[in-house]
Amino acid sequence: MDAASALSRGALDVIFNDPDKASKLFPVPVLQCLQVKQMAPSAQGGDRFRLVMSDGQHYVQTMLATQANHVVHDNKLVRGCIARIKQYTPNNLKGKNILVILDIEVIESLGVQEKIGEPFAVDSKPAAQEGAIAGGDFYGVKKEESKTQPQQFQQQQQQSMPSRPAMHAGSNIYPIEGLSPFAHKWTIKARVTSKSDIKTWHKATGEGKLFSVNLLDESGEIKATGFNDQCDAFYDRLQEGSVYYISTPCRVALAKKQFSNLSNDYELTFERDTVIEKAEDQTNVPQVRFNFCSIQELQSVEKDNTVDVIGVLKEVGEVGDITSKKDGRPFQKRELTLVDDTGFSVRVTIWGKSANSFDAPPESVVAFKGTKVSDFGGKSLSLLSSGTMTVDPDIPDAHRLKGWYDSAGRNDTFATHQNMASMGNATGRKEDLKTISQVKDENLGMDDQAYYTIKATIVFVKQENFCYPACLSQGCNKKVTQMPDGTWHCEKCAISHEKPEYRYILSLNVADHTSHQWLSCFDDSGRQIVGRTADEMMELKENDDNKFMAAFEEANCKKFTFRCRAKMDNFGEAQRIRYQVMTVTPLDFKSEGTKLDELIKQYENSSL
Repeated sequence: MDAASALSRGALDVIFNDPDKASKLFPVPVLQCLQVKQMAPSAQGGDRFRLVMSDGQHYVQTMLATQANHVVHDNKLVRGCIARIKQYTPNNLKGKNILVILDIEVIESLGVQEKIGEPFAVDSKPAAQEGAIAGGDFYGVKKEESKTQPQQFQQQQQQSMPSRPAMHAGSNIYPIEGLSPFAHKWTIKARVTSKSDIKTWHKATGEGKLFSVNLLDESGEIKATGFNDQCDAFYDRLQEGSVYYISTPCRVALAKKQFSNLSNDYELTFERDTVIEKAEDQTNVPQVRFNFCSIQELQSVEKDNTVDVIGVLKEVGEVGDITSKKDGRPFQKRELTLVDDTGFSVRVTIWGKSANSFDAPPESVVAFKGTKVSDFGGKSLSLLSSGTMTVDPDIPDAHRLKGWYDSAGRNDTFATHQNMASMGNATGRKEDLKTISQVKDENLGMDDQAYYTIKATIVFVKQENFCYPACLSQGCNKKVTQMPDGTWHCEKCAISHEKPEYRYILSLNVADHTSHQWLSCFDDSGRQIVGRTADEMMELKENDDNKFMAAFEEANCKKFTFRCRAKMDNFGEAQRIRYQVMTVTPLDFKSEGTKLDELIKQYENSSL
């Protein structure tokens, strides 16, 4: 079959003018790409592409959903190529058509062709829908309006209607990936993948309660929160694992990333008249979506990032009771040890009800969605309140790990992330241990961020501005400002605290036998180096300046292994490479001595 005969001629006319027949006549239309253009970056970041697609008779302006961007990044979707449109969302706004492509497959065997036929813009029946698309040139935008075109295209995508027939009360089902503050009337069909406990707060201005759920459909995930009356109305109705129709009114706003483990730029807030109904069909929505990071790869993941991880349960710790430093409330935690086929292990902490009720036996496969990375004493993970934990999930990664562990992994020895510099030979991992001169000579961080390890001695720690007052809210850590009434206010969380938590932002100079280097350290690394918390150091500074200075002096001349990141930063109009400590561990002199002895023997043998 040649490219011209492969096109679904007339498909665009049916999709926009007779959508009830579209799914029968053209379930997977084949179109030609006439143009690909990248839109200007949005405030939320991420690439956006607009296309023009043709069926040989008609063409239509098109938005590519971000989940399908890979076909552009992989240089498969190019001008002239032929593609199957596997999932799409048509829309008509003030007489202007736009097609949102959610899933696309380029037919590479048909190659790249010149424009097939003489297509003209697909016509449509009048539609009384809200929108902001103005008439004009080939893309439906007047030349004088071209500067606002990306925003208009984004609104089109976010107000789109799905290609499938209506399934619920006459409403069309809207993809989660397309939700935004610009979308007005919509209904989503989504599965509740996690549901939080009800949380309460008491402040001088009042009290309240809330809960949140994570919602998933084929296009993406989004967090939804219910406050007070909506908490009462919807908490028992929404059950984890079930599928629901959720319809406007429901507020869409920018996501507060510090309280979410999802990548969506937006989140939902239930309102008084939000409609939530359980779907009769519970099968055609995904159960859960993972984006796993191997345990070995955790070494290159920055602190406070959120990752999904899967592994075999090697050890199960006892439940421990601890008291919150922030409000004095007791809660429970349990530490688990996971291993995988990269030869590494990691500690995962679970909290509250999850810690108390955990009963999975060792050697189970456990998948975690939404764990926060810590680098205190090496990499470790903490399951967020919005995260989920699944024991022995029926997914390929779990089957692979189970097979590996039963056949070989049970007797393996596993490395940790506590001292990466000394375990290269033991684990087979290629070491990135360098001297400071090598770091400078190789221009690490000049083109892209780079990670490296050095063994160095601290020669100086700057005492000025060694810490900052931070917000006490979990996962925030933003700087707070002291108010006239003595409280400390966080603009990000919009709440005030009686006192802050001080956190390190140390600047220190280190040296090895080749050169010296300035490093910046944050709180976890600062505690390792100074041996005290930043709160304790602030108390010394206010009450005993001599002891304060002595504490910093004690850090001088200590030897550590520093795991660092080199990255180009902008300082005013100048650029320079910033070297940030990711983890810091004291040197294990016994291990280092053994390693040096092996190197000497290798040198002697090579000289014979």
